[in-house]
Amino acid sequence: MGQARDTDFSEYFAARVHRFRRLAFGMCGDWHGAEDLVQATFVQLYRRWRRVRPDTVDAYARRILLNLFLSGKRKHRGELVTSAPPDRAAPAGHDSHDRIDLERVLSDLTPRQRAMVVLRFLEDLSVAEVASLLGVAEGTVKSQTARGVEALRAVLASPTSKE
Repeated sequence: MGQARDTDFSEYFAARVHRFRRLAFGMCGDWHGAEDLVQATFVQLYRRWRRVRPDTVDAYARRILLNLFLSGKRKHRGELVTSAPPDRAAPAGHDSHDRIDLERVLSDLTPRQRAMVVLRFLEDLSVAEVASLLGVAEGTVKSQTARGVEALRAVLASPTSKE
């Protein structure tokens, strides 16, 4: 029975790890932080694997990831994580003034707003699913998502938003 459990979990991990990395990156804006979040998510999921219903495993794993992200934001409020400089120069003809630093723009949102925007638009979850996942009312998801999107639009519309 233990080996079947491990096989089932390994298959689930292989099928979903890239999706959860993308979600984690959308939330934290850093690939290294995303890797840490995903690793911690799958460790916690493995510990409870026998008790998780197959039809709810994605929602459960997403909830673990979200909780880890939000609790990590509370613990590390003063820290600023930056990625390493690029290994190579930008291609010739590339105008860096036209590039949008989406990572920086998303990081200006509160962790909860960022999570809502990422879950709604990157994970393509419904308002009801995000509300259930975060344990808030649907109206809260709608208003916070609208405020987050409005903040993104304001930053993107300002002339200082481009590098």
